[in-house]
Amino acid sequence: MSTPLVSVSYVSSAAESFDDTALADLLAQSRASNHDHDLTGMLLYRRGRFFQVLEGPRDPVEHLMAKIRRDPRHTDVRVLLTEQVDERRFSEWTMGYEPIGVPASPPPEGFRDTFADLEADDDDASIRAVRELTVWFRARSSVGA
Repeated sequence: MSTPLVSVSYVSSAAESFDDTALADLLAQSRASNHDHDLTGMLLYRRGRFFQVLEGPRDPVEHLMAKIRRDPRHTDVRVLLTEQVDERRFSEWTMGYEPIGVPASPPPEGFRDTFADLEADDDDASIRAVRELTVWFRARSSVGA
């Protein structure tokens, strides 16, 4: 019998701004640790905010979330969605990452320029935004593969 899988989606603020080198270091560390603990997921970083989805067996996911809450690089950690899943959505990535640059011109209407809609007081809207963002990430990443 296989171990049940859980998925946790959260947002947090970076205690200090991350440049490309700091993000590369964080990704390398996360990928190695996730590989060792049978975790997969995705990470987005934009304007000092992280959005991450972690998936795997419950105990390693919960252990990592506790570690992230204690990590001085993160503040304001807020779990948006925790759910049991039948299969991994990011099975090919120990930590998929997509850089989201700051546009030079105003974004088109409806463009997600921040993660603010993920943190709405409306739980249904937050869950819908989490689901849309994970689908966007998977579709965008498969195009570049």
